[in-house]
Amino acid sequence: MGTRWSRSGSSQSLLPEEQRVTRYTERRESDNDSLDGLVRREDIAQFPYVEFTGRDSITCPTCQGTGRIPSEQVNELVALIPYNDQRLQPQRTKLYVVLSVVLCLLASSLVAFFLFPRPVVVVDGGIRSVTVRFDRNNTKVLMNMTSTLNFSNPNFFSVHVQSISSQVLYMKTVIGTELLHNVTTVLPLSACQVNYTVSVEIGSNAPYVYTLCTMPSIKVHNILVLMQTSVKTSYMVRTSQNSLEAYRYIDCGSNTTYQQPQNYRIRSSADTTALSLHHSLL
Repeated sequence: MGTRWSRSGSSQSLLPEEQRVTRYTERRESDNDSLDGLVRREDIAQFPYVEFTGRDSITCPTCQGTGRIPSEQVNELVALIPYNDQRLQPQRTKLYVVLSVVLCLLASSLVAFFLFPRPVVVVDGGIRSVTVRFDRNNTKVLMNMTSTLNFSNPNFFSVHVQSISSQVLYMKTVIGTELLHNVTTVLPLSACQVNYTVSVEIGSNAPYVYTLCTMPSIKVHNILVLMQTSVKTSYMVRTSQNSLEAYRYIDCGSNTTYQQPQNYRIRSSADTTALSLHHSLL
């Protein structure tokens, strides 16, 4: 009877121990349940961010191990995009680049074609008329020679003819000069004619000319003179000068009007040179 009582006593002594463990566990759970959820989240938020890096990785230099970006560095930091991101591989990139290059070349070619300055063609149109007067007291021959210049503007902008300077020589002696300023403006891709008059006087330097021009027995009183003309033109920021030389036969015995063709052909520099050589041979 005594032994049985002691076993039952030991079993009773173990029961209160288990109850104490159970009550302790329940009390801890009840203490955890009693914490406010908001307070717990704030406590967790204050816990610093720790980045666990392995052997093949590094700590984010932007976050500096905190997991946050400072507000004062928002405009200074650069976002990292994965290499396999589709935004880094736009479609038809080569096509867009080729089209851009072609358009730029086309635009530059058009600008160069329309704005590239071309030389203005100036052609001597010959003598239109000659007015003759005689100074019998001083044995002089006075003439007014009206000549023509043909201008052709191959540019896509207007050309201003600043000046025309001309002189007439007889036997290497200057017998007349003329200078005109602000002559005319040639419109783009057009042509025009300019007439100018040079006053010529042949007197003591060649007295035999007066005799030749007033001799009634001679039907044709032709003399050979050399006309040197210089034309200055300007367009955009460029200024050019054209020089022309031509030998002309003029009738110094009476007033003469030369018929000039209404439609003239624009000659090149080679044609002008050939024309000068032809007159020189005459």
